[in-house]
Amino acid sequence: MIIALTCLIAIAVIAFVLMVRPQDLPDETPPSPFRHLDERKASIYENLRDLQFEYRVGKLSDDDYQHSKQDLQKELAGVMAEVDKLKAELNGNATPPAAPPKPQPSRSEGRRCSACGAKFEKELKFCGECGKPMKVATP
Repeated sequence: MIIALTCLIAIAVIAFVLMVRPQDLPDETPPSPFRHLDERKASIYENLRDLQFEYRVGKLSDDDYQHSKQDLQKELAGVMAEVDKLKAELNGNATPPAAPPKPQPSRSEGRRCSACGAKFEKELKFCGECGKPMKVATP
């Protein structure tokens, strides 16, 4: 009888010591509102790299490559716009402030990457080939 009572008390003491109360747990860190957008952006960049590799290996025709690349770049622009919109909302601004007008690059400079020399039909912020920022020519 004493052994059973001792075991019961030991179990109660161990349960009390190991019991985790909800108020003892640290507060959960709030999830980042940018997490899913960052993951999507990384996925699009990876798809662009894969697309470029397949084009260079010869698996894609030039038309298919250009069309797929433009689609991915449009999708990336949409994700970047969502990031900017979310940043503006978190800063308390309903609309992002208007940026001062940027100087227009010359036709040849705005459409050619200074890092890898790739040519593009439209002016881009980042090179679709190497991913580096495009230089803006000053007039």
